[in-house]
Amino acid sequence: MGKISCNDDELFEKTLSSELKFHGKVFDCLVKTVECPNGQTSYREIVKHNGGACILPVDKDLNCYMVRQFRSPFEKVLLEVPAGKIEIGEDPLVCASREITEETGFIAHNIESLGQMVATPGYCSETIYMYLATNLEYSGGNPDENEFLENVKIPLEELVKMCDEGEIVDAKTMIVIYKAARRLL
Repeated sequence: MGKISCNDDELFEKTLSSELKFHGKVFDCLVKTVECPNGQTSYREIVKHNGGACILPVDKDLNCYMVRQFRSPFEKVLLEVPAGKIEIGEDPLVCASREITEETGFIAHNIESLGQMVATPGYCSETIYMYLATNLEYSGGNPDENEFLENVKIPLEELVKMCDEGEIVDAKTMIVIYKAARRLL
């Protein structure tokens, strides 16, 4: 362990073909035939996603404004940072700015990038851009049609504890909380 013993070219898979299996509003699914570094042929099932942006609104007292929302794949309500899908050609910062206002009613006068993440690189192309929002002004929310959520105000210190204790399980939310805590606590 430690030293990298080969370069990226020695690990790269060559795509031989790609077949679209499903086209949806949020993502596409395809199956790629690839040539592995050892010359063998294999298959990769890929979810193609345009990406998303999430944003943690934090007020001057270090309270954070989160959303509780039902998530169908898990059949339960999860606590998350405001987030949304990036439209084709949209700047991730524009997406994050839109989502904070739609989902919490706040306009952020200061937005700082916290980087980006890939949650499931083994089969999904989604990249999530993460932001920290401060200097907040309330203007009133307006969630998307058929988007039902509850806003919750929770101190940043409490959110860190909730992540540590497994009460928050959403990966993007945990990463944003930990990154914000490193900057603000």
